Amino acid sequence: MAVTKEDISMTGFAIVAYAGDAKTALLKALDNAREGKIAEAKKLVEEANQSIVDAHNEQTKLLADEAGGMDMEVTFIMVHGQDTLMTTMMLMDQCKYFIDEYERIGKIEKKLSMTD
Repeated sequence: MAVTKEDISMTGFAIVAYAGDAKTALLKALDNAREGKIAEAKKLVEEANQSIVDAHNEQTKLLADEAGGMDMEVTFIMVHGQDTLMTTMMLMDQCKYFIDEYERIGKIEKKLSMTD
C-alpha cells in the first residue's frame, strides 16, 4: 500500500505550520529577552518547543509508514516542511543561547548598577 502524494503534501503543510508557529514564538522570545523580560522569553521558547514536537509527531507518522514498507513519493511541500523544521530547530538552539546571554548581561549590569 502507498501513502498518497496528497497525504504527504498535507503532512508537509502541517510541518510548515507547526515550524512557522515555533519560529514566530522564538523571534518574539528574542525580542522579550532583549527587553530584559527573561521569564517571558523562556516561556515562549517552551511554546516553540511544543510546536516543534507537534511537527516531529507529524513527521514520525510518515517515517513509520515508510519504515513499514509503504511506498512514498516526495513532494516539494514535504521538502519545504523538512527544511523549515530543521532551520527552526537551529534557530531555537541559538535563541536559547542568546536568552542566556541577555540574562547574564542583565545580572552583570544590575551588579554594576547600570540599570534601574
